[in-house]
Amino acid sequence: MSTLLARYEALIAGGELRPDPAQTDAARILQDIQDRLVAQVLPRWRWPARRRRREHAGGAYLWGGVGRGKSMLMDLYHQTLPLAGKRRVHFHAFMQEVHALLRQERAKAAGDPIPAVARRIADGLHSLAFDEMIVTNSADAMIMSRLFRALMVEEQVTVVTTSNRAPGDLYKDGLNREHFLPFIDLLEQRLAIVELNGQVDYRLARMAGLTVWHTPLGDAATQRVREAFFRLTDFAPEDAAHVPSEDLPVGGGRSLHVPKSLKGVAVFSFRRLCGEPRGAPDYLAVARTFHTVIVVGIPHLTPDMRNEAARFTALVDALYEYRVKLFATAAAEPDDLYPSGDGTFEFARTVSRLHEMRSDAYLALGHGSG
Repeated sequence: MSTLLARYEALIAGGELRPDPAQTDAARILQDIQDRLVAQVLPRWRWPARRRRREHAGGAYLWGGVGRGKSMLMDLYHQTLPLAGKRRVHFHAFMQEVHALLRQERAKAAGDPIPAVARRIADGLHSLAFDEMIVTNSADAMIMSRLFRALMVEEQVTVVTTSNRAPGDLYKDGLNREHFLPFIDLLEQRLAIVELNGQVDYRLARMAGLTVWHTPLGDAATQRVREAFFRLTDFAPEDAAHVPSEDLPVGGGRSLHVPKSLKGVAVFSFRRLCGEPRGAPDYLAVARTFHTVIVVGIPHLTPDMRNEAARFTALVDALYEYRVKLFATAAAEPDDLYPSGDGTFEFARTVSRLHEMRSDAYLALGHGSG
């Protein structure tokens, strides 16, 4: 197996990546983490001798704007790590798993269930890689400091994660944030904090030539958004049957099923998002979690579909607020989507936002609240 640095340099030599000093530094840090981890687990492994960075023993936190190569570097780290005990998971899915394990442990016995959950997660595991670390609810925030201290300190699991936010901006202005601050301290003490904010937005480059609004409905429109999904996620189209899904918590003990969810890109049907009773908390959860949303099957909205039109307005408002990229297949252009019925005056703002969300200036914005 080639090393992480060798793979990264080959991508540059092959023209798939442009030279980027920040990326190169990050690749070297991740290579160093790999070297030391392998030396600890496989002491007889013949690994190239490199200068050690002992202050980075716990792993790495890669953060920066969208499209700067964070997920690509983390994937290289995970793919080239020559150990069986490794795992890569979307952070949101991981926290869902944690809460399920906590419920199981609480049902077994009284007392603090977090050490037992950490032991179960760490069993046979050396490396844990997360994509898109984002904290949006107090239930996660309240347990993360103790959980990750148990994983990284007691269980000695190496953690590599990506995020669009600096550690100090995680769960910013969140409820009871004072209980979350020890987690930020833990990240800054145990992980190499690596900022990736180079001049090249690789995700924007991937979007070059892609149109975001496709009409009329039909196979041609579906094929265009399908192409966008695979280009943005680097997922092999021939393996489409295995695209992961997830159940996204939206508050109040409810969840929203995401049929396709990968690397911050989500695919929904209009019927699922706007044809069912949903409100602002649902759409805000979507907007906070995903940098790109693909909505398929937006119909002509007739006067008797005022509820669906109102929900679509709320969805677009949330996506716009968080600068989410919207790809869609629709029966009509935005101006002709809801021409008459209750709420058409308010819908005019939605039409205006949909036009702005198709502009190059909007597509160049980073994900996050404006």
